[in-house]
Formats: sequence, structure tokens, C-alpha cells
Amino acid sequence: MPKIEPFKRKIYDGLLEWKNRNGECAILIEGARRVGKSTIVEEFARREYRSYLMIDFTRPLEGTIETFERFYHDVDRLISNLGILYGVELFDRESLIIFDEVQHYPRARQLIKYLVLNGRYDYAETGSLISIKKNVEKIQIPSEEHHIDMYPMDFEEFLWAQGDEVTVPHMRKCFEKRMPLGDSVHSLFMERYKTYMMVGGMPQVVDAYRRTHSVAAAEAKKREILTLYRNDMGKIPVGNGTKARFIFDLLPSMLSLRKKTFRPGMVRESADTSDYMDSIVWLKDAGICNICCSNSDPNIALNLSLNPNSLKCYAADTGLLMTLSFDMNITSDKEVYLAFLKGRLSVNEGMFFENMVGQELKAAGHKLRFSEFYVKGDKKHPYEVDFVLSMGRKITPIEVKSGMSSRHRSLDAFMEKYHTRISEAFVIHGKDLRVDGKITYIPIYMTMFL
Repeated sequence: MPKIEPFKRKIYDGLLEWKNRNGECAILIEGARRVGKSTIVEEFARREYRSYLMIDFTRPLEGTIETFERFYHDVDRLISNLGILYGVELFDRESLIIFDEVQHYPRARQLIKYLVLNGRYDYAETGSLISIKKNVEKIQIPSEEHHIDMYPMDFEEFLWAQGDEVTVPHMRKCFEKRMPLGDSVHSLFMERYKTYMMVGGMPQVVDAYRRTHSVAAAEAKKREILTLYRNDMGKIPVGNGTKARFIFDLLPSMLSLRKKTFRPGMVRESADTSDYMDSIVWLKDAGICNICCSNSDPNIALNLSLNPNSLKCYAADTGLLMTLSFDMNITSDKEVYLAFLKGRLSVNEGMFFENMVGQELKAAGHKLRFSEFYVKGDKKHPYEVDFVLSMGRKITPIEVKSGMSSRHRSLDAFMEKYHTRISEAFVIHGKDLRVDGKITYIPIYMTMFL
């Protein structure tokens, strides 16, 4: 995989905070493949340390595993020999040792406890599928790890990659003051945001778009990543891999429905959600999907009333979802791009808006929850609110709208039923900001501020 120029990423600040803890623990960066874990940790090592040693366990130098096995119980000799093998001089408290894609050699992860106690160097690990059974069943998970998740580039990071550090501060100011931006500025920001939605936030894809300003170039990179993900699913033990691939390929179909909850019958007739739970968990742990669970009694403790049999599967990257949705049988990438900018795609654009909101909320640290509920006197017609956040001592319901309609019956019913629990409600749409009582209508590009 060719290296790309490192982008400015928000996770860098988290790495600095960890470094200031002076070696009391290792850091574990987990995220999907191609999300930029290796690139950012190597850039961090290059800028913040006197030297660094990076072991890529997907293709370690010859002799690496043998060195680990031979000196497994003597960490000083282990690190000394690894330094010689990789040709790196290490300095006490001034060097970083990186175990890249550590899931391919879990015994290295188990050593973290003793390496940290040794105290001579800092340690960083990267990986995906860290917690699946085959990667943890024969090792003791070290408690000396600070865990941090890495996601696709958000809108602000995408703009930074284009050299734009002005747009988001202005948006944030307007959001905080609940002030509309005005038609011309809003239209400009929506165009930039829709470009971001179409390109997505995978660094290789963003790099291709930055260099060429071609959606077609970005499209080619996205298809490479989708192929990589499908190949990974093919390596899952027989059965689960096929199920995971079916679910993944059916994402556009499921999200295009009015009721977007996962329906196992779309995969296999007469199946139950429980039949596919292992595959859904794999897609979540791989960082390929974001899972949104139903909450039947929304309150600040959202995890107390989850319904595990009612969930939605969103793509972790909306750009990849758009590529997954099209066979590109439209005459050109420019035609698709312009149709999306003008809201004239011949598909349900609401699915992309809702997926994007889920992606932004997840990147901001929220657990994804939605609410299914009934109103008094009517047990036949369930209502649904797209997302519910726990904010302080109150909850915040969110409805996502892509079209021009301003109706939100479910949100209104939710606010009436749970009015004592709600601080503020949001409608996220494609229009400018406005406030109407307890409901704040925000353009989708402001989702990051929630």
C-alpha cells in the first residue's frame, strides 16, 4: 500500500495527552483498515520522539517472531535485539515502539504489561478486530492500555486536507449563537459538505481527490477499499463470512427503506436477528459498520432499555456507502456528483443523510441509539425517532430530513410523550439554521457540534 502524506487529524491531540502521562500505559489505536492508524502513529513518532521502532505484524521482518519467542521472558534483551534487527537506536524515555496491526500477533499485545512496567520506552499499538475471539482467547488482555478509537476523517478534517481552516470556525460560531448563515453562505457550505459525503473520509480516497479534484479518482480508491473489506470477510470461518458479506452488500437496500431496522428476512427467509448477531458484531468490531440500537424507554441511562433484536446497520463511511449503492452505470462521475449536489439523484437521498449523521455522532463519541415508541391509546402504529442522545441530565432527540418537507410527526409525538426528559430537540436537514420553540433546525454540516 503506497504511503500518503499525513493529514492533520484530531486524534493527534489525544496522542499528545497520552504521551504526557509519561509511560504509565501503552496506547491502543483501534479502527477500520485504511482509516489512517499506521500513518498517524508513525507521523506522531517522527515528530514527538528522538527515534522510533515500528513493527508491522502483517509483514514483519524475517526473524521478528523468532526474536519475540526466544526472548519473550526477557524484555530488555527482546527490545535490544529488535532494535538491532530493525536498525534503530533506542533511547530511554525518548523512543516509541509501535506494534502495528498487533492483532496478527496477539502475544506481542500480552507483553505490553511487562514492557510498560520496564519503563524504558513508550509503546503504541494499532489494530482492527482487536477483541474478536481468535485474537484474545489465548492471551491475557493487559490493563496497561489506553484505548482510543479512530474513525474516518470528519468534515473539518476533510476541509483541512483542502487547506480550509476558516469554514468550520464560522459554522461553529453560528451554531453557538443559533444564528442562520444566510442563503449564499449556506449554499456554499452545503456544496462542500455534499462533496465530502460523496468522497468520504478514508485518507487514501481524500488524498486522491485532493490531488486530482476528480470524483472518479476517489471512486477508484473506494472500490479498492470495498474489495479489501470483502476479502477480509471471506477469511471469517465458514458461515459467518458469507453472512457478513450479505449484510454488508445489503446495506443500501436496508437503509433505503422507510423502516431501516435490520431485517434478517432480507438475507434469508424465516431467519431471526440472533442468527446474524455474530456477523453484525464482526462488522462493528472491524470498523466497517456503525450499529444503532433501539431504546424502548429513553432516559439519560440509554443502555438500560435496549432492544438487541431491533437495530440499524449504518456504513462507517458514507462515501463508501455511496459507492456501494451505485454500479456507476450512469454516464459519468460528474453527472452523479452534480445530481447529488442538486438533490436530483434517482435514489433515496435520505439514507445518505441519516448515515452521515450517524457517522458524525459516532466520531463525536456518542453511542448510537434510536427510539421506537407508541403514543397513548394507539398500540398499532409505532413511531420512531432517528437518534436519541444523552446530554447531561436530559435527552436530546434528533430527526433527520433530506428533502424540503418540514413535517416531523414522530419527533412531535416523542416530545409530547417525554417532554419532562428533553432539554432540546434537533431537526437535521439540508436547509439553513432556525429555531422554533424547543426545536432547533440545523443544516447537516453542523451535526459535529452536537
